[in-house]
Amino acid sequence: MGNKAIDKSTSDKISFMTYIVPEFAAAYTMNTQKAYFYLKKYGAWDFLNEHWWALHTDNGLYTLDDLYKVCHENGGLR
Repeated sequence: MGNKAIDKSTSDKISFMTYIVPEFAAAYTMNTQKAYFYLKKYGAWDFLNEHWWALHTDNGLYTLDDLYKVCHENGGLR
């Protein structure tokens, strides 16, 4: 098996996702793993996966607010 390079879009997505989850964790005072599972549980991970391209061009604070709103609308309490 040869090495498979990932395309730029996938690399950019991974970079953004690995940036925003710790930012969400810090903003809502939880560790990164709990933040990831919280985002998964309340639908924000799917939202992030679907809309990452638009979200990564926005101010990070707006993105965190969007993630919070998605979680809240789906039963999240933070």
